[in-house]
Amino acid sequence: MTGSVPDSWPVAALDPIRRLKVIAAGSRHPTYAERAFDVPVEQLWSVVSDLETELPLLIPGLRAFTLTEPTADHLSGQAVGVFGYRERFTVVLRPGWCLMQSTLLTSGMAATAAGDGSRFAFFSAVRPPGVDMVDRMRAPWSARRSERMLDRLAERVAARSAPGRAE
Repeated sequence: MTGSVPDSWPVAALDPIRRLKVIAAGSRHPTYAERAFDVPVEQLWSVVSDLETELPLLIPGLRAFTLTEPTADHLSGQAVGVFGYRERFTVVLRPGWCLMQSTLLTSGMAATAAGDGSRFAFFSAVRPPGVDMVDRMRAPWSARRSERMLDRLAERVAARSAPGRAE
């Protein structure tokens, strides 16, 4: 055998949400949330992929997010927290898919079509070793925080979809 895979072998393809679930499952103490939305995936993704405008509105504690240094679908971004802390991220942004990683955090978003609507998923995990105790302490409120973020996303999608609104 020459090392190539025969054409008859099955190929496993994962949609963006399933791929995000795999990444979250491989992370230590991930926070993961998923929700159905009654809007087409393109409409939903146009909101969440506007990282500079929408991330600070969706994520408490984030004052600003600025994209820099684009190279194809890989970007760099800088997050600024409400207390001024700055963190640089590597960002992969594609239709229906966003994965962001800094020295402290891995985070991702994914969206897929679901009938007449769409499904959206979000995950985050703290990266450095030795923060297991911090992650365990944040676990009880992480699920509630993620649900509130999805509520804000629904509000932002509705606001940007309202007739006559140009945000």
